[in-house]
Amino acid sequence: MSIKEKVIYQLYPKSFKDTDGNGIGDLKGIIEKIDYLAELGIDMIWMNPFYPSPQNDNGYDVSNYIEIDPLFGTMEDFEKLVAVAKNHNIDLMLDMVFNHTSTEHEWFQKALAGDPYYQDFYYLRPLKADGSLPTNWESKFGGPAWEKFGDTDLYYLHLYDVTQADLNWHNPNVRQELYKVVRFWLDKGVKGFRFDVLNVIGKDPELIDSEQPGSSQEKSLYTDTPIVHKWINEMNQATFGQREDVVTVGEMSSTTVENGIRYTNPQENELSMIFSFHHLKVDYEEGEKWSNPSFDFIELKAILDEWQQGMSDGEGWNALFLNNHDQPRSNSRFGDVEKYPYETQTMLGTTIQFLRGTPYIYQGEEIGMTNPNYQTISEYNDIETHNNYQIMLEKGYDDAKVMAIIQAKSRDNSRTPMQWDQSKNAGFTTGQPWLDVASNYPTVNVEAELNNPNGIFAYYKQLIHLRKTEDALINGTYQGILLDDPKVMAYLRTTETEEILVLSHFYAGEVEVELPDGFNQTAEKMIGNGSAEVVNQSVKLSPYETIVLKRLK
Repeated sequence: MSIKEKVIYQLYPKSFKDTDGNGIGDLKGIIEKIDYLAELGIDMIWMNPFYPSPQNDNGYDVSNYIEIDPLFGTMEDFEKLVAVAKNHNIDLMLDMVFNHTSTEHEWFQKALAGDPYYQDFYYLRPLKADGSLPTNWESKFGGPAWEKFGDTDLYYLHLYDVTQADLNWHNPNVRQELYKVVRFWLDKGVKGFRFDVLNVIGKDPELIDSEQPGSSQEKSLYTDTPIVHKWINEMNQATFGQREDVVTVGEMSSTTVENGIRYTNPQENELSMIFSFHHLKVDYEEGEKWSNPSFDFIELKAILDEWQQGMSDGEGWNALFLNNHDQPRSNSRFGDVEKYPYETQTMLGTTIQFLRGTPYIYQGEEIGMTNPNYQTISEYNDIETHNNYQIMLEKGYDDAKVMAIIQAKSRDNSRTPMQWDQSKNAGFTTGQPWLDVASNYPTVNVEAELNNPNGIFAYYKQLIHLRKTEDALINGTYQGILLDDPKVMAYLRTTETEEILVLSHFYAGEVEVELPDGFNQTAEKMIGNGSAEVVNQSVKLSPYETIVLKRLK
């Protein structure tokens, strides 16, 4: 099966299913729920990191790349998971965090102990002559991007948390060690890899100050640099490129369509696809994440259209998503989960899954899980959230405004435990969950959805079936239409013999849409979340309604 036919499910192990009562999801919990994922119809599970880690950034601070953190189980548990999933025709995709290691990693600890071999694994620099830090770069989690290196006169670079030291990819020994990690997991039967923040590995050997700390100009000093393509190609040839049917996806922050094409065009021998994030910044005020304006619908359409058309023209490939472990729930963000929970979630699912690319479903999306709207900062766990809580208070925002922004933007919005049933803690754990379960779990849960033939889960099953069997959705071209319409997103997927039209209404109220040539009462309604029908050559859409029509050419 090619990447064009796959549907991938992102699973956050810490929050999926706990079997030992310690409040943290584990590998045995995933094994227990494989039947559920097989019922949904997905082909591959991407799991966030479960390697040994101090958990300062929820596992993205890795202290050992080739072991299982006891929090999640054992290597035997993992090997059983691979086997059980394979029996259900499901493959596993692992998260590779190769831009940085935890400061507790053996490599960093040996560097701290004075070993020059391992000191060259990181970016270590002295202060400038004037006593200032090696550069004026800002950490993406707030504060300076440099921290004192033990009791030496050097400082180490950390683009993320202070306990996440950036690896020096210019050192071939670093690259070879990381390639060994990929081969280790390939030999365990892993068929996919998601590479964390991969396009920032290409820092220059000589690091220079930015013109404006924290700006896009600063990011350009270490993002999408030409050497990144060379190194990804090298990794491809040394590891997964030597195996059949391995799926790879790169997380590419602040990237461009041009680079996206290079990363994913098969001729380049780099990656299968990439995640880009521009479309999930349309509710940022002047580019600032920690803000809470209404989303810009026209901009959302324009960005998705730019990436769809651009990647298609350049034979690149998109990873399709509106949700992941770093994003608020899209139904809470782009819809109305109070008045129209079913319509919102099914409309968003249809819109994103039928685009050109490989769809990703984030755990709980298929049952309509929402942001939890915690009332106090103490209920949040995420380090980025706590850092920015303090930053916003220091800016003079009152607590109510700060909490409203955090309720909308915290990464913990998507990390709440999976809601399995209406028992205590939503059936996630018999203990105290590491993060509080959202309060709507008595009505929003897997058990309720499985018992509802007209629910969100049942609709997602239909979506996935169509996505994997309709040629126009697998191989068809993309064309955006009605790009200036203030309420409706619309596009066409076309082959030589058929054409599929997707219409999605992003607002409450009713709207009437004139259909493109050829779409009339003879067009087949493939799927929809409402009762809309074609009359002459138009259709009336109810609040958050979506409809998909097919016609033969």
